[in-house]
Amino acid sequence: MFLTLYIAVSLFTPLVWTQSSGQTVLVEAKNITVRAGSKVVLPCQNQRIVWRPDRLRERQRVVHWDLNRNRADYTTERILDMYSGGTERVYNAYNKGRITLSKDAFTDGNFSLTIHNVDMNDKGTYTCNLHHHYCKIHQSIQIQLNVTKSARKERRVWDGEKSVFVVLVGSSVVLPCVNRRPLWREWLQDEGQQQVVHWDFQAPGVSRDQADRLIDLYASGETHKHAPHFLLDKINVSNAPFSVGEFSLTVADMQPPDKGLYSCHLHHHYCGLHERRVFRVIVEPAVPDLPPAAVTSEAPPTKPGPSQSEQLGDDPGANGVESPHVLNVILPESSTHLLHQAGYILAVFLLLLLIFIGIVVATRQCKKKGLDYDLRRSGRNQRTEIELQATELRPYSPHSLADLRLDYRNNITKQRAEMNNYPDPKVVDLNREMEKLACK
Repeated sequence: MFLTLYIAVSLFTPLVWTQSSGQTVLVEAKNITVRAGSKVVLPCQNQRIVWRPDRLRERQRVVHWDLNRNRADYTTERILDMYSGGTERVYNAYNKGRITLSKDAFTDGNFSLTIHNVDMNDKGTYTCNLHHHYCKIHQSIQIQLNVTKSARKERRVWDGEKSVFVVLVGSSVVLPCVNRRPLWREWLQDEGQQQVVHWDFQAPGVSRDQADRLIDLYASGETHKHAPHFLLDKINVSNAPFSVGEFSLTVADMQPPDKGLYSCHLHHHYCGLHERRVFRVIVEPAVPDLPPAAVTSEAPPTKPGPSQSEQLGDDPGANGVESPHVLNVILPESSTHLLHQAGYILAVFLLLLLIFIGIVVATRQCKKKGLDYDLRRSGRNQRTEIELQATELRPYSPHSLADLRLDYRNNITKQRAEMNNYPDPKVVDLNREMEKLACK
C-alpha cells in the first residue's frame, strides 16, 4: 500500500507543480501597496544583460581542441585553440602545419580539426570545446581516433557515447565539430538592438497580450516611450541602464487609475536570454493632513479639567496615522492558475482514493487470515477429540480399588498401579513358584 502511494505521489506531484514553460521566464512577482500621490520605484536588475563595450569582445568566443592519449596518468594535452578574431595557436611545434582549423570557423560555424600525415602518436580521444564567456555558454564534443596499418580496417563507428575513427597511418583525417548557431558565428549587425528592456502596464481586467507598452530601452542608448497619457509624464528610468544593469522604473504621483500590473521584460537576443518581473501595484487613498496647531506667545491660564486623553475617550491612537503596509507575495501565472487549482484537487482526490483502496484491501486480507485460522483451529480440535475418544481408558474409582483385597509383594508395583489407575497386576507367590519348580 505504501509503495502504491509513493508511486502516485511521484507521478502526480510534478503535474501539479509544473508551470507552462515558454521563451520568457518569470523570475520575480511582488505586491506593492502605496498611498495616492506618492512615488513608487519598481526594481528591475540583472547583471547578465549588462552591455560591456570593450575592445576585447573578439576574445569572448574561443574554440580549443584537447587530446587525451588514454594513458595511466589520464593527462590531457592542449593541441590547438582559436579566438573569434581568427588567431590560431598550435601548442606543439611538431604539429604546426600538420594540424589546422578553417580560417572561417567563426563565420560558418565549422570548427573541424584536420590532421595530415597521421602517425601512431595521434591515437587518443579528442575534445572540441566551444566557449562563449560573455554569454556563459560552454559546449564539448568528443571523438576517439584509432590508427591502423591495414587499409581494410579503416572505418567510422559510434560506440554509444562518441564517434570512433579508425584511419590508416600516413593518411589525413578530418575530425568534425560543427555548430552553425548564430551565437558562434560572425557578430551580427546592429549589436545595440540585441539587448532590449521594455516595461508593460496591465490595467485591472486586461490580459497580458493586450498590455500597454510603457517604455523601450536599447543597449545602443535609444529610449522610446509609449505610455498612456496619464503615465507618460510620470515614468522615468535611470541613466545608462545597460552599463550597470539597473532598469528600475520610477512612477511619480501615483493615482487610483495607475493601479495594475507592471512588468519588466529583459531580452538578450544574441545570448538567448529572456526574463520577466511582475509587480502588482495597489493604490490606497491618501491620508488627510492634520490642521496645524495654533501657536500663541502667552498661554492663558487654564482651569483644571479633564485631561486630553480623557477628552479623546482614552483612545491613544485617535491622532495616530496608520503607516502603509507592504505585503510581498508570489503571484501565480494567470494563464495556468485554474489548471493548477484543478491539479491540486485531482491530486488530493487520487491520494484519498488510493488510501481508501489500501484500507479495503488490508481489511479483506485480515478477515481472510482470521477465517483460515478459525478453520484450522476447529479441524485441530476435532482431531484431538477423536484421538481422545479412541484412546480413552476406563479409570477405576478409589472405592472399587478399596474393595479389591490384593496382597502386594512389591511396593513399586503397587505405586505404579495407583498412579496410572491401571488394574492391579496379578499376585504371584514366589515361594510357591520356587517349590513347584523344585518338585519338578
